[in-house]
Amino acid sequence: MSLAGKIAMITGGSRGIGQAVCLRLAEMGAEVVVNYVSRPDAAEETLSAIKGNGGIAHLAKFNVADAEEVQEVFKKITADHGTVDILVNNAGITKDGLLATMKEEAWDDVLDINLKGAFNCTKAACRAMMKKRWGRIINISSVVGASGNAGQANYAAAKAGLIGFTKSAARELASRGITVNSVAPGYIDTDMTSDLSEAVKEKILSEIPLGVLGEGKDIAGAVAFLSSEDGRYVTGQVIHVNGGMYMI
Repeated sequence: MSLAGKIAMITGGSRGIGQAVCLRLAEMGAEVVVNYVSRPDAAEETLSAIKGNGGIAHLAKFNVADAEEVQEVFKKITADHGTVDILVNNAGITKDGLLATMKEEAWDDVLDINLKGAFNCTKAACRAMMKKRWGRIINISSVVGASGNAGQANYAAAKAGLIGFTKSAARELASRGITVNSVAPGYIDTDMTSDLSEAVKEKILSEIPLGVLGEGKDIAGAVAFLSSEDGRYVTGQVIHVNGGMYMI
């Protein structure tokens, strides 16, 4: 599966799943744009890892929730490197809490980054894809977007929204040669799960038939398939990568 000659933008690409996706697509020959907001050190590490392996990559600092900022950055990327062919909407945050006591700010912040951010970036990228009549858009959802989870009403709502967004965008863009799909990870061993207590981790593992947490490379593999010509006839789908934790 080669992505030579393609430009891939991965939002939230400096760490965790995003970093794994950046590395995998770069290995396949794509020119990778690594988006980040904070943690420039992690972004630089991702950039160095790609270049050290002979790949081509660039950093792009911007907030996916800011529509004007997104538009300006995509214009600059187009001017400097060319139009984005592959967009992976991965940027996400959590602000967990029980619904009865959740602050409005926690709801808004999570929806703005996790859902509105995907809308902003997809809107910025899709017109050029439509002109080329080729594009790949992959939205990183979550197992909790399908199953729900106590204490994560905001996060689950955003990730469920991404699934609906994926299917609607897929119907709109299919006639222009653009596929839109979602990958829904289960519990992946990243910074987001590293803060969980051992008791919580044990409970999670008891609910996963394969008995282990996933790794970033597991999600990157699914993204790689959907980004490539091997995935050309797949659109509007949700690929669950969760060790059997949730089965449709």
